[in-house]
Amino acid sequence: MNFREKSAWLNVLAMLAAYSLYFGLIIAGHPAGREVFPMLWLFGSIALAHAAIVIVGTIILSAQAPKSERVRADERDRAIRRRGATIAYYVLLAGMMVVGVYLPFVEQGVPLANTGLFAIVLAELVNSAVVLISYRRGWHG
Repeated sequence: MNFREKSAWLNVLAMLAAYSLYFGLIIAGHPAGREVFPMLWLFGSIALAHAAIVIVGTIILSAQAPKSERVRADERDRAIRRRGATIAYYVLLAGMMVVGVYLPFVEQGVPLANTGLFAIVLAELVNSAVVLISYRRGWHG
């Protein structure tokens, strides 16, 4: 498994852990599902924890990886990232259409914002998962 694939695994696992906790708490009735400041505090805390895990993990992976694996991304790596971003864009577009076109008629405030956050997190998770799957399957664009 090369450095970029390990980095993709790190991001997917960190996202799943962090945002499963956030949205699990929302579903369980945490005040962040109803009130602005608890939502901002909880999401901000979890997003910072996610960022810290990814940064520290990437530093550790980078230190352990041979220099040959840490070279600049080649055409294959860029094609894989483009593929992930393209698919994630459509997930984000669909989520934002729900948030911006449908939900304002049936919801408002914090639940609407949390749905938007879910769409963003889901799109980024799809992006990372597509990158990971592409590396696993040896996709060559």
